[in-house]
Amino acid sequence: MFNITAPLDKVTSQFVNTLQDKIDLKTKPQGSLGLLESIAFKVGLLQQTLEPVFIEPSVIIFAADHGVADQGVSLFPQVVTEQMVLNFLQGGAAINCFSKQHGINLKIVNAGVKANFDNIQNEHFVNSPIALGTENFAQQPAMTKEQCLAAINKGADIVKQQHLLGCNVIGFGEMGIANTTSAAAIMAAILNLTGQVCAGKGTGIDQQTVSLKAQVIDDAIEKYQLAEADASTILQTVGGFEIAMMVGAMLKAAELSMLVLVDGFIASSAALVASEMHDDFLQYTQFCHQSDEQAHQLLLTSMSATPILKLGMRLGEGSGVAVAYPLLVSALTFLNEMASFADAGVSDSQ
Repeated sequence: MFNITAPLDKVTSQFVNTLQDKIDLKTKPQGSLGLLESIAFKVGLLQQTLEPVFIEPSVIIFAADHGVADQGVSLFPQVVTEQMVLNFLQGGAAINCFSKQHGINLKIVNAGVKANFDNIQNEHFVNSPIALGTENFAQQPAMTKEQCLAAINKGADIVKQQHLLGCNVIGFGEMGIANTTSAAAIMAAILNLTGQVCAGKGTGIDQQTVSLKAQVIDDAIEKYQLAEADASTILQTVGGFEIAMMVGAMLKAAELSMLVLVDGFIASSAALVASEMHDDFLQYTQFCHQSDEQAHQLLLTSMSATPILKLGMRLGEGSGVAVAYPLLVSALTFLNEMASFADAGVSDSQ
């Protein structure tokens, strides 16, 4: 479905060595810029150049409602999803502030909110709902196979359009009441974990509600026999339209050799699905922060992911992507502008 090739398969060993030498021979001890050096190497590899640049950086927010909210797993009512979409469009959310601050293009997608946005006219808005929210997966699968595939394909199409505008670095955010329940269920099913391990406080629920959330997850995994299911089936059964669109968006971005910036817990669950669907996907990702959601560290570890930041954030919206983006720029800046030992006439050995 997606033609993703390992980045190392696209370049010669000579290029790889030259890129690493360029990083190592800057006027610094080797490895002293830590993760910035790894990021510079990754981006140079993806862009197949010794002078990588970020063009038209973008964040896409996918919004959708979840039927499982009817189980009482969230602190907020579903109408908040609609209200936050309007807030995004009016420029009032955290992601609006951070993306404006750092020159990041922002697009909001109605993937399946339980509301009517037909009268909204905004160049930053894509109104492509699969349905008015998913079904309650405690009672029936969240979506049909056809709906899941439609969401994946729509996410891919949106990224393709951004790529045609020149974008080569893209991050993804989400909004959807009860979507931490879906994300935790996806994680639990794929990694063969319990709801108790994967369910967190989400929007700030109390411990009793966390326990309820965990039980809903465990019951669904047993009901649909998800421990033996593949990632696509798990996504269809307990996922959300915004998560499915994110999966398609991430896979298309990797296919187009774009750097995929992964936000917090929910975006990471989408990345987990994408990694299960394609072995080479994770080589195109940079995880931007470790969320304060209970299971995010474990989720990151399962993908051998090293996040840039750990700030105790758990907002979603792509906020972690926007906050981390300047550090990604710094990684390319040192690669492109910092002097080498030869340039500066500095000895690189004792």
